[in-house]
Amino acid sequence: MTIPRPRADACPGALQTHSAADGELARVRVPGGLLTAAQLRTLAAAARDLGDGALEMTSRGNLQLRGLSAGSPRELGDRLAGAGLLPSETHERVRNVLASALTGRAGGLLDARPWVAALDDGLCADPALAALPGRYLATLDDGRGDVSGLGGDVGLLALPSGDVALLLAGVDSGLRADPDGAVGLLLAATRAFLVERDARGGTAWRLAELDDGVARVAARLDGPRSAPVAVPPAPAAGPVGAETQADGRTALIGVVPLGRIAADQADLLASLAAEVQLTPWRSVVVPGLAEDRVDDAAVDLYRTGMVFDAASPWTRVTACAGRPGCAKSLADVRADAAAAVASGAVPEDSRVHWAGCERRCGRPRGDVLDVVATPAGYRVG
Repeated sequence: MTIPRPRADACPGALQTHSAADGELARVRVPGGLLTAAQLRTLAAAARDLGDGALEMTSRGNLQLRGLSAGSPRELGDRLAGAGLLPSETHERVRNVLASALTGRAGGLLDARPWVAALDDGLCADPALAALPGRYLATLDDGRGDVSGLGGDVGLLALPSGDVALLLAGVDSGLRADPDGAVGLLLAATRAFLVERDARGGTAWRLAELDDGVARVAARLDGPRSAPVAVPPAPAAGPVGAETQADGRTALIGVVPLGRIAADQADLLASLAAEVQLTPWRSVVVPGLAEDRVDDAAVDLYRTGMVFDAASPWTRVTACAGRPGCAKSLADVRADAAAAVASGAVPEDSRVHWAGCERRCGRPRGDVLDVVATPAGYRVG
Protein backbone atom coordinates (compact mmCIF):
# COMPACT_ATOMS: atom_id res chain seq x y z
CA MET A 1 0.00 0.00 0.00
CA THR A 2 1.03 3.60 -0.44
CA ILE A 3 2.80 4.79 2.72
CA PRO A 4 1.37 8.08 4.04
CA ARG A 5 3.82 10.49 5.62
CA PRO A 6 2.66 12.55 8.62
CA ARG A 7 5.02 15.41 7.84
CA ALA A 8 6.51 17.18 4.86
CA ASP A 9 9.88 16.16 3.46
CA ALA A 10 12.44 18.24 5.33
CA CYS A 11 15.52 16.63 3.84
CA PRO A 12 18.31 19.22 4.22
CA GLY A 13 20.13 20.86 1.36
CA ALA A 14 22.79 23.49 0.90
CA LEU A 15 20.24 26.29 1.32
CA GLN A 16 17.46 24.55 3.27
CA THR A 17 19.54 23.61 6.29
CA HIS A 18 18.70 21.47 9.31
CA SER A 19 18.98 22.88 12.82
CA ALA A 20 21.09 20.42 14.82
CA ALA A 21 22.40 20.62 18.37
CA ASP A 22 25.78 21.85 17.11
CA GLY A 23 24.39 24.45 14.69
CA GLU A 24 22.97 24.41 11.18
CA LEU A 25 23.66 21.38 8.96
CA ALA A 26 23.94 21.79 5.19
CA ARG A 27 23.98 18.91 2.72
CA VAL A 28 25.74 19.52 -0.59
CA ARG A 29 24.71 17.26 -3.45
CA VAL A 30 27.62 15.85 -5.46
CA PRO A 31 26.17 13.96 -8.47
CA GLY A 32 28.14 10.81 -9.15
CA GLY A 33 30.42 11.75 -6.26
CA LEU A 34 32.57 13.63 -8.77
CA LEU A 35 34.44 16.68 -7.52
CA THR A 36 37.14 18.73 -9.20
CA ALA A 37 40.14 19.71 -7.14
CA ALA A 38 38.96 23.33 -7.15
CA GLN A 39 35.52 22.32 -5.87
CA LEU A 40 37.04 20.25 -3.09
CA ARG A 41 39.20 23.18 -2.03
CA THR A 42 36.10 25.39 -1.97
CA LEU A 43 34.32 22.91 0.30
CA ALA A 44 37.35 22.60 2.56
CA ALA A 45 37.57 26.37 2.93
CA ALA A 46 33.83 26.60 3.67
CA ALA A 47 34.12 23.91 6.35
CA ARG A 48 37.04 25.77 7.90
CA ASP A 49 35.54 29.28 7.68
CA LEU A 50 31.85 28.61 8.24
CA GLY A 51 31.50 25.21 9.89
CA ASP A 52 33.22 22.88 12.32
CA GLY A 53 36.27 22.30 10.12
CA ALA A 54 35.26 19.03 8.49
CA LEU A 55 33.16 17.52 5.71
CA GLU A 56 30.89 14.55 6.40
CA MET A 57 30.38 11.91 3.72
CA THR A 58 26.93 10.38 3.29
CA SER A 59 25.83 7.01 1.96
CA ARG A 60 24.76 8.75 -1.26
CA GLY A 61 28.19 10.18 -2.01
CA ASN A 62 27.15 13.65 -0.88
CA LEU A 63 28.83 15.92 1.67
CA GLN A 64 27.58 17.68 4.78
CA LEU A 65 28.88 20.70 6.66
CA ARG A 66 28.05 20.94 10.36
CA GLY A 67 28.24 23.65 12.96
CA LEU A 68 27.16 26.47 10.66
CA SER A 69 25.97 29.69 12.26
CA ALA A 70 22.46 30.91 11.52
CA GLY A 71 23.67 33.39 8.90
CA SER A 72 26.07 31.06 7.11
CA PRO A 73 23.84 29.23 4.58
CA ARG A 74 23.58 32.23 2.27
CA GLU A 75 27.33 32.72 2.18
CA LEU A 76 27.78 28.98 1.73
CA GLY A 77 25.36 29.08 -1.19
CA ASP A 78 27.32 31.88 -2.83
CA ARG A 79 30.55 29.95 -2.46
CA LEU A 80 29.02 26.76 -3.84
CA ALA A 81 27.48 28.59 -6.80
CA GLY A 82 30.83 30.15 -7.63
CA ALA A 83 32.42 26.69 -7.69
CA GLY A 84 29.74 25.15 -9.88
CA LEU A 85 28.31 23.10 -7.01
CA LEU A 86 24.91 24.81 -6.99
CA PRO A 87 23.68 24.94 -10.60
CA SER A 88 20.06 25.39 -9.52
CA GLU A 89 18.78 26.76 -6.22
CA THR A 90 15.33 25.30 -6.89
CA HIS A 91 16.62 21.79 -7.68
CA GLU A 92 19.58 21.51 -5.33
CA ARG A 93 18.00 18.95 -2.96
CA VAL A 94 16.97 16.51 -5.72
CA ARG A 95 20.39 16.06 -7.34
CA ASN A 96 21.01 12.70 -5.65
CA VAL A 97 22.91 10.63 -8.19
CA LEU A 98 25.14 7.63 -7.51
CA ALA A 99 27.55 6.36 -10.16
CA SER A 100 29.76 3.29 -10.22
CA ALA A 101 33.06 3.77 -8.44
CA LEU A 102 36.04 4.02 -10.85
CA THR A 103 33.67 4.35 -13.81
CA GLY A 104 35.49 5.33 -16.99
CA ARG A 105 38.80 4.50 -15.36
CA ALA A 106 38.84 0.82 -14.46
CA GLY A 107 36.28 -1.91 -15.06
CA GLY A 108 32.69 -1.56 -16.16
CA LEU A 109 31.10 -1.88 -19.58
CA LEU A 110 31.04 1.86 -20.30
CA ASP A 111 31.87 5.23 -18.79
CA ALA A 112 28.91 6.45 -16.70
CA ARG A 113 30.32 9.94 -16.17
CA PRO A 114 28.57 11.38 -19.26
CA TRP A 115 25.32 10.01 -17.86
CA VAL A 116 25.96 11.87 -14.60
CA ALA A 117 26.38 15.21 -16.37
CA ALA A 118 23.42 14.65 -18.69
CA LEU A 119 21.09 13.58 -15.88
CA ASP A 120 22.07 16.50 -13.68
CA ASP A 121 21.51 18.93 -16.56
CA GLY A 122 18.16 17.32 -17.34
CA LEU A 123 16.95 17.45 -13.75
CA CYS A 124 17.86 21.10 -13.35
CA ALA A 125 16.38 22.09 -16.72
CA ASP A 126 12.86 20.86 -15.91
CA PRO A 127 11.04 23.20 -13.49
CA ALA A 128 8.54 20.49 -12.59
CA LEU A 129 11.26 18.22 -11.21
CA ALA A 130 12.05 20.69 -8.45
CA ALA A 131 9.00 19.15 -6.72
CA LEU A 132 10.73 15.78 -6.33
CA PRO A 133 11.22 14.73 -2.72
CA GLY A 134 14.69 15.31 -1.32
CA ARG A 135 15.11 11.56 -0.89
CA TYR A 136 14.81 10.88 -4.62
CA LEU A 137 17.80 8.81 -5.78
CA ALA A 138 19.11 7.79 -9.20
CA THR A 139 21.73 5.08 -9.67
CA LEU A 140 23.96 4.93 -12.74
CA ASP A 141 25.65 1.54 -12.96
CA ASP A 142 28.24 0.95 -15.68
CA GLY A 143 27.64 -2.79 -15.58
CA ARG A 144 29.84 -3.80 -12.67
CA GLY A 145 26.79 -4.05 -10.41
CA ASP A 146 27.99 -1.90 -7.52
CA VAL A 147 25.30 0.78 -7.16
CA SER A 148 22.19 -0.84 -8.68
CA GLY A 149 21.32 -2.50 -5.39
CA LEU A 150 21.53 0.67 -3.30
CA GLY A 151 17.85 1.50 -3.37
CA GLY A 152 17.47 4.00 -6.19
CA ASP A 153 14.04 5.19 -7.21
CA VAL A 154 15.23 5.07 -10.81
CA GLY A 155 18.42 3.71 -12.27
CA LEU A 156 20.37 2.57 -15.30
CA LEU A 157 22.27 -0.70 -15.55
CA ALA A 158 24.55 -1.35 -18.53
CA LEU A 159 24.14 -4.89 -19.86
CA PRO A 160 26.65 -7.13 -21.68
CA SER A 161 24.36 -7.05 -24.73
CA GLY A 162 25.08 -3.33 -25.17
CA ASP A 163 21.60 -2.34 -24.05
CA VAL A 164 20.83 -0.44 -20.87
CA ALA A 165 18.17 -1.62 -18.43
CA LEU A 166 15.88 0.87 -16.69
CA LEU A 167 15.58 0.08 -13.00
CA LEU A 168 12.59 1.20 -10.93
CA ALA A 169 12.79 0.95 -7.13
CA GLY A 170 15.80 -1.30 -7.56
CA VAL A 171 14.26 -3.87 -9.93
CA ASP A 172 14.54 -4.24 -13.69
CA SER A 173 11.46 -2.78 -15.36
CA GLY A 174 12.16 -4.65 -18.60
CA LEU A 175 12.43 -1.35 -20.48
CA ARG A 176 15.58 -0.94 -22.56
CA ALA A 177 17.50 1.89 -24.21
CA ASP A 178 20.78 2.34 -26.02
CA PRO A 179 23.49 4.13 -24.03
CA ASP A 180 22.87 7.44 -25.82
CA GLY A 181 19.15 7.39 -25.10
CA ALA A 182 19.34 5.98 -21.58
CA VAL A 183 19.28 9.28 -19.70
CA GLY A 184 16.23 10.40 -21.67
CA LEU A 185 14.41 7.27 -20.54
CA LEU A 186 15.57 7.83 -16.95
CA LEU A 187 14.23 11.38 -16.96
CA ALA A 188 10.92 10.15 -18.38
CA ALA A 189 10.73 7.62 -15.55
CA THR A 190 11.48 10.36 -13.03
CA ARG A 191 8.63 12.47 -14.39
CA ALA A 192 6.30 9.45 -14.30
CA PHE A 193 7.23 8.85 -10.65
CA LEU A 194 6.35 12.44 -9.84
CA VAL A 195 2.99 12.10 -11.60
CA GLU A 196 2.19 8.89 -9.72
CA ARG A 197 3.30 10.45 -6.44
CA ASP A 198 1.04 13.46 -6.96
CA ALA A 199 -1.86 11.18 -7.89
CA ARG A 200 -1.50 9.44 -4.50
CA GLY A 201 -1.51 12.63 -2.46
CA GLY A 202 2.09 13.73 -2.91
CA THR A 203 3.35 12.54 0.48
CA ALA A 204 5.46 9.51 -0.48
CA TRP A 205 9.20 10.06 -0.31
CA ARG A 206 10.26 7.05 -2.41
CA LEU A 207 8.90 5.16 -5.42
CA ALA A 208 8.92 1.91 -3.43
CA GLU A 209 6.38 3.45 -1.05
CA LEU A 210 3.71 3.69 -3.77
CA ASP A 211 1.33 0.77 -4.13
CA ASP A 212 2.09 -0.83 -7.53
CA GLY A 213 4.34 2.14 -8.16
CA VAL A 214 6.85 0.24 -10.29
CA ALA A 215 4.19 -1.23 -12.57
CA ARG A 216 2.33 2.06 -12.87
CA VAL A 217 5.45 4.07 -13.70
CA ALA A 218 6.60 1.46 -16.23
CA ALA A 219 3.18 1.54 -17.91
CA ARG A 220 3.58 5.27 -18.54
CA LEU A 221 6.82 4.77 -20.49
CA ASP A 222 7.48 3.87 -24.11
CA GLY A 223 10.38 1.88 -25.45
CA PRO A 224 11.68 -1.61 -26.23
CA ARG A 225 11.10 -4.23 -23.57
CA SER A 226 12.92 -7.44 -22.71
CA ALA A 227 12.70 -10.08 -20.04
CA PRO A 228 13.87 -8.51 -16.77
CA VAL A 229 17.27 -9.50 -15.43
CA ALA A 230 18.25 -9.98 -11.81
CA VAL A 231 19.69 -6.81 -10.28
CA PRO A 232 22.97 -7.42 -8.44
CA PRO A 233 22.65 -7.00 -4.67
CA ALA A 234 24.48 -4.14 -3.02
CA PRO A 235 28.04 -5.10 -2.09
CA ALA A 236 28.98 -4.96 1.57
CA ALA A 237 31.89 -2.66 0.78
CA GLY A 238 33.41 -0.83 -2.14
CA PRO A 239 36.91 -1.23 -3.56
CA VAL A 240 39.81 -0.39 -1.27
CA GLY A 241 43.50 0.03 -2.05
CA ALA A 242 45.06 0.50 -5.49
CA GLU A 243 43.45 -0.20 -8.87
CA THR A 244 45.25 -0.16 -12.20
CA GLN A 245 43.35 2.02 -14.64
CA ALA A 246 42.79 1.24 -18.30
CA ASP A 247 45.34 3.92 -19.19
CA GLY A 248 48.03 2.28 -17.05
CA ARG A 249 47.90 4.84 -14.26
CA THR A 250 46.75 4.02 -10.73
CA ALA A 251 43.70 4.96 -8.72
CA LEU A 252 44.00 4.94 -4.93
CA ILE A 253 40.82 4.19 -3.00
CA GLY A 254 40.91 5.06 0.68
CA VAL A 255 38.22 4.61 3.32
CA VAL A 256 37.60 7.63 5.52
CA PRO A 257 36.85 6.41 9.06
CA LEU A 258 33.27 7.36 9.94
CA GLY A 259 33.19 9.44 6.75
CA ARG A 260 34.60 12.59 8.35
CA ILE A 261 37.08 14.45 6.13
CA ALA A 262 39.02 17.20 7.89
CA ALA A 263 39.50 20.38 5.89
CA ASP A 264 43.28 19.87 5.72
CA GLN A 265 42.72 16.31 4.55
CA ALA A 266 40.42 17.58 1.80
CA ASP A 267 43.09 20.06 0.69
CA LEU A 268 45.61 17.21 0.49
CA LEU A 269 43.23 15.16 -1.65
CA ALA A 270 42.75 18.15 -3.94
CA SER A 271 46.52 18.47 -4.37
CA LEU A 272 46.87 14.90 -5.65
CA ALA A 273 44.41 14.73 -8.56
CA ALA A 274 42.41 16.98 -10.87
CA GLU A 275 39.22 15.15 -9.87
CA VAL A 276 38.24 12.77 -7.08
CA GLN A 277 35.20 10.56 -6.65
CA LEU A 278 33.31 10.08 -3.42
CA THR A 279 31.67 6.67 -3.01
CA PRO A 280 28.59 5.55 -1.07
CA TRP A 281 30.93 3.42 1.10
CA ARG A 282 32.47 6.60 2.52
CA SER A 283 35.67 6.16 0.60
CA VAL A 284 37.45 8.47 -1.83
CA VAL A 285 38.91 7.55 -5.22
CA VAL A 286 42.07 9.46 -6.13
CA PRO A 287 42.60 8.59 -9.81
CA GLY A 288 45.24 9.13 -12.46
CA LEU A 289 48.38 8.72 -10.37
CA ALA A 290 51.65 8.01 -12.15
CA GLU A 291 53.56 5.00 -10.89
CA ASP A 292 56.23 7.11 -9.19
CA ARG A 293 53.60 9.06 -7.21
CA VAL A 294 51.48 6.23 -5.83
CA ASP A 295 53.54 5.30 -2.77
CA ASP A 296 54.08 8.89 -1.62
CA ALA A 297 50.40 9.72 -2.09
CA ALA A 298 49.32 6.64 -0.16
CA VAL A 299 51.69 7.42 2.72
CA ASP A 300 50.59 11.05 2.91
CA LEU A 301 46.92 10.08 2.99
CA TYR A 302 47.53 7.25 5.46
CA ARG A 303 49.11 9.73 7.84
CA THR A 304 45.86 11.72 7.82
CA GLY A 305 43.90 8.62 8.86
CA MET A 306 42.70 7.21 5.54
CA VAL A 307 42.59 3.41 5.35
CA PHE A 308 43.86 1.39 2.38
CA ASP A 309 43.65 -2.10 3.90
CA ALA A 310 40.54 -3.99 2.81
CA ALA A 311 40.79 -6.11 5.98
CA SER A 312 40.60 -3.10 8.30
CA PRO A 313 37.55 -2.98 10.58
CA TRP A 314 37.07 0.61 9.41
CA THR A 315 35.74 -0.78 6.13
CA ARG A 316 32.88 -2.32 8.14
CA VAL A 317 32.08 0.30 10.79
CA THR A 318 29.67 3.21 10.36
CA ALA A 319 27.98 5.56 12.80
CA CYS A 320 25.43 8.34 12.96
CA ALA A 321 26.40 11.82 14.15
CA GLY A 322 25.69 11.06 17.80
CA ARG A 323 26.44 13.48 20.62
CA PRO A 324 27.10 16.37 20.75
CA GLY A 325 25.86 17.08 17.21
CA CYS A 326 22.44 15.43 17.53
CA ALA A 327 20.08 16.36 20.34
CA LYS A 328 18.23 13.03 20.02
CA SER A 329 21.36 10.95 20.49
CA LEU A 330 21.91 9.19 23.81
CA ALA A 331 25.67 8.68 23.38
CA ASP A 332 28.82 9.88 21.64
CA VAL A 333 28.63 6.98 19.22
CA ARG A 334 31.55 8.09 17.06
CA ALA A 335 33.94 8.09 19.99
CA ASP A 336 32.59 4.76 21.19
CA ALA A 337 32.87 3.22 17.70
CA ALA A 338 36.46 4.46 17.41
CA ALA A 339 37.26 2.97 20.82
CA ALA A 340 35.78 -0.36 19.73
CA VAL A 341 37.95 -0.40 16.62
CA ALA A 342 41.07 0.53 18.60
CA SER A 343 40.45 -2.24 21.15
CA GLY A 344 39.73 -4.91 18.52
CA ALA A 345 36.17 -5.32 19.75
CA VAL A 346 34.55 -5.15 16.29
CA PRO A 347 33.31 -8.62 15.28
CA GLU A 348 35.12 -10.05 12.28
CA ASP A 349 33.20 -10.43 9.03
CA SER A 350 30.33 -8.27 10.29
CA ARG A 351 29.26 -4.79 9.30
CA VAL A 352 28.47 -2.77 12.40
CA HIS A 353 26.47 0.45 12.63
CA TRP A 354 26.55 2.55 15.79
CA ALA A 355 23.42 4.60 16.36
CA GLY A 356 22.60 7.15 19.04
CA CYS A 357 18.88 6.35 19.04
CA GLU A 358 16.29 4.06 17.54
CA ARG A 359 16.11 6.07 14.31
CA ARG A 360 19.49 4.58 13.28
CA CYS A 361 20.31 7.39 10.89
CA GLY A 362 22.97 6.59 8.29
CA ARG A 363 22.49 2.83 8.54
CA PRO A 364 23.81 1.04 5.44
CA ARG A 365 21.57 -1.25 3.43
CA GLY A 366 21.86 -5.00 3.82
CA ASP A 367 23.00 -7.25 6.64
CA VAL A 368 24.24 -4.98 9.43
CA LEU A 369 24.77 -5.53 13.15
CA ASP A 370 23.16 -2.63 15.03
CA VAL A 371 24.71 -1.13 18.16
CA VAL A 372 21.99 1.20 19.43
CA ALA A 373 22.31 3.58 22.37
CA THR A 374 19.53 3.35 24.96
CA PRO A 375 19.05 5.06 28.34
CA ALA A 376 20.50 1.89 29.91
CA GLY A 377 23.50 1.58 27.59
CA TYR A 378 24.02 -0.02 24.19
CA ARG A 379 21.80 -2.74 22.77
CA VAL A 380 23.45 -5.01 20.21
CA GLY A 381 21.48 -6.84 17.57
